Amino acid sequence: MREHVGTGRGALAAVAAGALVAATACSPGSAPSGGSGDLAGVELLVAAKWTGVEEENFTEVLAGFEEETGATVTYESTGEDTGAYLGPKIEAGEPPDVAVLPQPGLLEEYAAQDALVPLSGEAATALQENYTGYWQDLGSFEGDSYGVLLKAAHKSIIWYRPDAFDQAGVTPPETWDDLTGTTASTLSDAGITPFAMCGASGWTLTDWFENVYLSQAGPQKYDQLVNHEIPWTDDSVVQTLQTLAEVWGEGDWMAGGTQGAVQTDFPTCVSQVYGQEQAAMVYEADFVAASAQEAGATVGETAQAFPFPAVGDNAPVVVGGDIAVAMSESEGVQQLMAYLASPEAQTTWAGLGGYLSANSQVQADAYPEEFTQELAQTILEAGDDVRYDLSDQVPSQFGATEGKGMWAALQDFLRDPSDPEAAAQQLEQAAEKAE
Repeated sequence: MREHVGTGRGALAAVAAGALVAATACSPGSAPSGGSGDLAGVELLVAAKWTGVEEENFTEVLAGFEEETGATVTYESTGEDTGAYLGPKIEAGEPPDVAVLPQPGLLEEYAAQDALVPLSGEAATALQENYTGYWQDLGSFEGDSYGVLLKAAHKSIIWYRPDAFDQAGVTPPETWDDLTGTTASTLSDAGITPFAMCGASGWTLTDWFENVYLSQAGPQKYDQLVNHEIPWTDDSVVQTLQTLAEVWGEGDWMAGGTQGAVQTDFPTCVSQVYGQEQAAMVYEADFVAASAQEAGATVGETAQAFPFPAVGDNAPVVVGGDIAVAMSESEGVQQLMAYLASPEAQTTWAGLGGYLSANSQVQADAYPEEFTQELAQTILEAGDDVRYDLSDQVPSQFGATEGKGMWAALQDFLRDPSDPEAAAQQLEQAAEKAE
């Protein structure tokens, strides 16, 4: 029987997350059944960015497909720059059979080049049966389905030190007003710096923006902004920047003040909270767990997390992740894609730890510890209101380039958040230039 997992706003704050950074012994569930047919003698190449434990766990998932079908699947790491790995291989006509892409923008780029093979047969059916319409659309281009969101990252949580909260007499906030009006201000009054900021890593600032914007403006506006159907000078953008300024404009709320906030990268900001104890909170995704442990914290005890507070009617759920696509028409490729989209394959990976699924059929109790169960449950319960990382959906020159676009504009705004309208204009100019 499925164990009920509570989803109260304080639930994430009191549960452990150790398996986010370490693989566990075995996986739940029955043998995978995503593929079909006899593929003995068939050899397939799969490429993704994963190394270390992530690579080990993914190859164990692939082993299930090999066992069931008789195919031989070889894994190759692309390194961090997936585009740099795939570009020459596409040009030479020698791409991997399946690639895992870190951004929807790459999917659109390769689909426009006819470098991808649309999902068909079992693979198309698995996508439709196991994913909500939003995730199906995310992996589509010009009406054809290409991608399966294989591995998710939950970007709507804030990490904190419970000893600092106890010292100040505060509890995890449920709303943005609670965060700014009670939690942060009370911590500051108690002589505890509320936030470590990772401002030198511009992508973390885009994540701040995305959470506030999704909660305050809503999913439909979020989609319009992604597609540049509304300008970045829209009132909704200016309002989000004004909201961010409620934290970013308080220099004494940030470790090292405004100057320190802009100069601190990720994961140094995590060590400022855990280990150095220079601040009480740091915002970033579930993968903070690894850095917190490296800084000497015990995740679930001295390092805990709460959901990103609701700015509007609903708390945001922003997800990043990796999307599997077919790049050849070789025998067995569509069966492998069907397998990767199946709840069986993803339940296997869930049981190994360090993994989140956006597959609606993967149950929360598939995960080996409560923290990830809670994160998975929030993704499932958000349904069609969950949204993929905005900066990874827009052109990379605007959303994911050092010293340019969103990164530069938001870093400038962190330095001086006194003029949201000017910041919005800077964002719009950069967005237009990148198109």
